[in-house]
Amino acid sequence: MKIHRTIQAEILKAAQSYPVVTIIGPRQSGKTTLVKTLFPEKPYISLEDPDIRLFATEDPRKFLETYPEGAILDEVQRVPQLLSYIQGIVDLQEKVGLFILTGSHQLALQESISQSLAGRTALLNLMPLTLEELKHINKEFDADEQIFYGFYPRLYKTPMDVVQFYRNYIKTYVERDVKLILNIKDLDQFQRLLSLCATRIGQMIDYTQLANELGISRHTVVEWISILKASFIVTILPPYFENLGKRIVKTPKLYFCDVGIVSYLLGIRTVDHVAHHPLRGYLFENMIVNELVKNHLNLGEDIPFYFYRDTNQIEVDVVFQKGLELIAVEIKSSKTFNKNFLKNINTFKKLSHRYPVKGYVVYTGDHEQVVDENTVINYKNFRLF
Repeated sequence: MKIHRTIQAEILKAAQSYPVVTIIGPRQSGKTTLVKTLFPEKPYISLEDPDIRLFATEDPRKFLETYPEGAILDEVQRVPQLLSYIQGIVDLQEKVGLFILTGSHQLALQESISQSLAGRTALLNLMPLTLEELKHINKEFDADEQIFYGFYPRLYKTPMDVVQFYRNYIKTYVERDVKLILNIKDLDQFQRLLSLCATRIGQMIDYTQLANELGISRHTVVEWISILKASFIVTILPPYFENLGKRIVKTPKLYFCDVGIVSYLLGIRTVDHVAHHPLRGYLFENMIVNELVKNHLNLGEDIPFYFYRDTNQIEVDVVFQKGLELIAVEIKSSKTFNKNFLKNINTFKKLSHRYPVKGYVVYTGDHEQVVDENTVINYKNFRLF
């Protein structure tokens, strides 16, 4: 079953304007399937293949001469030196849509691109599926089911055991990708960090506490979390504090890039486990934060998202700027609306003097309404604010 990806229009538009289009995102997010579908005439080369990677590494010029009309190069971060040779080719040919590159490690790839392909490539992010994209499949999911399954396309294309999928995903990530990215001697410690991060979703990161629990240095924890972020496992939400006083909490919050991964790491093995899990509210919050990020990335927009919290315990789950106004979002896993949901948003509106604020509450209830000029909306019906 093919699932239409919202980002398709942006990719095709980019291929008409740039000689190179680079698509980055987590493994299993659907990059390979999508580029093969959009560019069927182009040869497809996976640089994960050891023989092909050896050829590309030892004789990059000859390797690229094999594809005079360009190609799809999958997991190009495995042979970053290719980018310098691609630069020479696209500068000489002056054609658009020549090479389509994909990668699953944003830090390494972005550094190589900035050195070799700056101004020559469009850079787009393909994350796992969105709630809107999942409306095209022939099954209805409630919030708990969606939290359990997560959003990786393969889970919706082929019948498979969800727990086994995530077990293999984490095992492959830790044993292959982490080794490639960083020379970590004790992978068990890294795995423990991953599990500890799962227990802290939606909470501010205390690097020192994590270091103490693991018996490693704070510097190592910071470095390892940066690796998790660069390889699309976790995402960091910084605090919003512009012109709102000095009592603002400045520690970032941590989420996972897919709620299915964090559910697995928390030991959730059935949908019923989600319903009764003490972190269910944070899991739902994680899912909605992901939706906001994915929906904007699918339109080619790299909007910074924040949260707000001050020392008076006034907190808004997500804050971001859109034009000349701020959007403030409260996320509640409840099916029943309570006017207390609006308390922090209304306080935040009074604190923000530079920009007007639009408030939204995203929840699992069906009744949608406007209360105190704030929009209350079901989580399945929101896309962009």
